[in-house]
Amino acid sequence: MIEINQALAASFGLSAEEYANVLRIMGRTPTLTELGVFSVMWSEHCSYKSSRVWLKTLPTKAPWVIHGPGENAGVVDIGDGLAAVFKMESHNHPSFIEPYQGAATGVGGILRDVFTMGARPIANLNALRFGDPSLPRTKRIVDGVVRGIGGYGNCVGVPTVGGEVNFHPAYNGNPLVNAMTVGIARKDRIFLSAAAGIGNPVVYVGSKTGRDGIHGATMASTEFDASSEDKRPTVHVGDPFTEKLLIEACLELMATDAIVAIQDMGAAGLTSSSVEMAGKGGVGIELNLDHVPQRETHMTAYEMMLSESQERMLMVIRPDREAMARAIFDKWDLDFAIIGHITDTGRIVVTHNGVVEADIPLAPLADDAPLYNRPTTETPKRPPLGPVADPVGILAALQKLIGCPDLCSRAWITNQYDSTVGGQTVRRPGAADAAVVRLEGTNRALALTTDVTPRYVFADPEMGGRQAVAEAWRNLTAVGARPLAITDNMNFGNPQKPEIMGQFAAAIRGMSDACRVLDFPVVSGNVSLYNETEGRAILPTPAIGGLGVLDDAAKSMGIGLQPGLGLVLVGTLVGHLGQSLWLREITGREDGPPPPVDLAAERAVGDFIRAQIKAGAITACHDIADGGLLVAVAEMALAGACGAHLDRAPKGIDPHAFWFGEDQGCYVVAVLEPDAFFLEALVMDLPAIRIGQTGGGDLKLDGVGTISVETLRAEHDRFFPAWMETP
Repeated sequence: MIEINQALAASFGLSAEEYANVLRIMGRTPTLTELGVFSVMWSEHCSYKSSRVWLKTLPTKAPWVIHGPGENAGVVDIGDGLAAVFKMESHNHPSFIEPYQGAATGVGGILRDVFTMGARPIANLNALRFGDPSLPRTKRIVDGVVRGIGGYGNCVGVPTVGGEVNFHPAYNGNPLVNAMTVGIARKDRIFLSAAAGIGNPVVYVGSKTGRDGIHGATMASTEFDASSEDKRPTVHVGDPFTEKLLIEACLELMATDAIVAIQDMGAAGLTSSSVEMAGKGGVGIELNLDHVPQRETHMTAYEMMLSESQERMLMVIRPDREAMARAIFDKWDLDFAIIGHITDTGRIVVTHNGVVEADIPLAPLADDAPLYNRPTTETPKRPPLGPVADPVGILAALQKLIGCPDLCSRAWITNQYDSTVGGQTVRRPGAADAAVVRLEGTNRALALTTDVTPRYVFADPEMGGRQAVAEAWRNLTAVGARPLAITDNMNFGNPQKPEIMGQFAAAIRGMSDACRVLDFPVVSGNVSLYNETEGRAILPTPAIGGLGVLDDAAKSMGIGLQPGLGLVLVGTLVGHLGQSLWLREITGREDGPPPPVDLAAERAVGDFIRAQIKAGAITACHDIADGGLLVAVAEMALAGACGAHLDRAPKGIDPHAFWFGEDQGCYVVAVLEPDAFFLEALVMDLPAIRIGQTGGGDLKLDGVGTISVETLRAEHDRFFPAWMETP
């Protein structure tokens, strides 16, 4: 018999104060199952106890927002009676311990968050961060994560259309694997999770329950140490083929009137799904675990309630539709079991083998959950960078940058993902600043992106949070889409450290400012804290998933150059080298403040670019980001297999600062009539300069020299194949 005491509660992740609160609520010592329920529901992963106070300050409303944070995913109106349902979530800790399964089940979990609301998934994206490429562990994690994402997404038949991959030693012991899914539903057929109807049956569907993933939510709410790789039992095992069956069965049932409420069994499994459904509905729930489908023998109530076995859903259905619902799941060869019913008690009661294993009041389980306003320490502002000499020259720097791990071709990765399954992908990875996916049966499309620059956030969390949102908005704009909303994934270190909580609070402030000015609300998201190993935190990484809409998919804009066009830079470029990749890769420094983000200018320039794309004046568009202006032009040349002749840098600015500065709110556009475009920008009082024209097979810079596009391609393509082929 396990003794229930403070020491056990501490091993479950509950503080002494939290355990005392459990004793107060229960009026007695809890059972093992009850303690397990409290520990996972009050974990950082499920309760957001350190972050809720800040998350509430984010703007979440707009006329096009149907459902904001609080449901399984965010929902926005995209016109024609349709809604986009989307969310991003992390699987960081599992992916460190077991890269393939951690990443694969991250994809499976976010798919369920979307289709549980009645949406058919149409696209997956990801945001990945890894450690130093020179470490053997980094290569092993990258290989496993990429195979896991591709293996699950490809098998389930949802295209992986976009994402980002970056490297930094700060992620050596804690990679980030953030997965995003977008689905489409009729806006009048959105399914929610609040249970209702006293006596209505509670139905378990999908795969059988095993012992994998027990205390996964708790594990995701703690730091790593030297023994963390021994935690493989807390990592789930995924089955994408079952997930595909589950998608089809659920959507078929959703076409009827059988479902009252539905929730996927994600973090904390049966515990979170049953507690959240009943709690949101203001009702009670009784579960008889004797009826839970099991794939292992002699499972206890504690194990069944906390298992995070994959591909499972919990539903409340109308009793007169039970036979029909069962027939649908039988047809798809999935388990279907009545495991309980809705009550009017306001409690969750769990029985197993005739014994009451848990009897907990639901209201205090939610209302008395910990909420911490943790101390914060502001990140000191970085002093200005000052003059920095060019040690290698413009073309040598370009060659090194275009081939470095953060800027090189991602083809080795994206070729493992099926980006076109379903036949609706308009812009594949690398072809545009955002992925574009057509809405089947229409001319319209969604634009999708994931963005954040962690080195900016580390140097100045508020400006970095502002930039992350602005870059997502800019990438959607660059393909011609009207940005609608974002989902976020807040990846940070230990919130009990004031400097980490200060990073979080400041990043939220910056994000909030950008969302308001850009009319770009937050509709869903996830918080992943304690991303530390042996006390060393990751770079603060508030990943942003952006969604926009295009009225005509055929007018979406790519980045590839064609011959005979003028090149124009739109936006103010002063050559900001602080925190730039040029500074890091060429001089070995990570210094200075990040580039400032002028949100009013960002909005004005972006609105102009979008209008010009719609008018047909632009034939290629790329925003300036990592690597600066010259890297942006080189990427456009590579995408179109077309060279360009570029003018000298303007007087008064160092050439290397002009070509490699990472100024924000700037776009490079290729236009048929550069003079007319230039004059239009001037009429709108927007900064714009002509920087050259396209053509030939070389990139030629006046006063600097020439490099062939094929030489750049060889540098660009080299890193991943060579790295992965090296023993």
